[in-house]
Amino acid sequence: MLLKTRKGWEIRESEATPESAYLNRRMLLRGLAAGPVLAAGAGAAPALLLPRGARAATDPSASLYPAGRNEAFTLDRPLTDEQEATTYNNFYEFGGSKSIWRSAMDLPVRPWEIAIDGMVEKPFRIGIDDLLKRVTLEERLYRHRCVEAWAMAVPWTGFPMKDLLALAKPASGAKYVRMETFNMPQIAERQRQFWYPWPYVEALTMEEAANELAFIGTGLYGKPMPKQNGAPLRLVTPWK
Repeated sequence: MLLKTRKGWEIRESEATPESAYLNRRMLLRGLAAGPVLAAGAGAAPALLLPRGARAATDPSASLYPAGRNEAFTLDRPLTDEQEATTYNNFYEFGGSKSIWRSAMDLPVRPWEIAIDGMVEKPFRIGIDDLLKRVTLEERLYRHRCVEAWAMAVPWTGFPMKDLLALAKPASGAKYVRMETFNMPQIAERQRQFWYPWPYVEALTMEEAANELAFIGTGLYGKPMPKQNGAPLRLVTPWK
């Protein structure tokens, strides 16, 4: 019989997360940002952010919050404390620490324009506040569980992603919604790094995008979205 004595500092190989896995998973948590694009075979992805105490006072959409809760999306557990959910974040454009929320305050989210192009009836651009006038906001309670061994129960405000598809009017041959985040290396210094091909891109199939759980978040805890959590517009997909 072969016996192996482990040193005190060793961990099992199975407990070590591959670098590529944790980077990709963390990036997925951030959501949609600068502009969804409908494509026949692309990639797709994230989003953006506002300061904690001042966000309600400075965001032009503040009067839209809190929105009515959709009781079809409720939970069997308490909500995560707002302080925890808004200060334990990933935002690789600004750095790799979990306390990156302070650095994310530098991101300007007004004016903010979303480009809709690709396989759509008519490509167009729309400002975030004009977009909010064309949708009906609601609050949903979603639970998120991560491979990093943390979980949160969060009250998102936003609108179903299928409503965004309705505005985009995709062509019948479109297979994916491709999302491309902002690219501001002069503000987000990590976008000057070579280790990731910025801007970040993510995708959903058309079926995923039309699923009733797919949600475009614009707010959190009854207020406009904090910058570090994805302002002004982020993708929320619980199965991700």
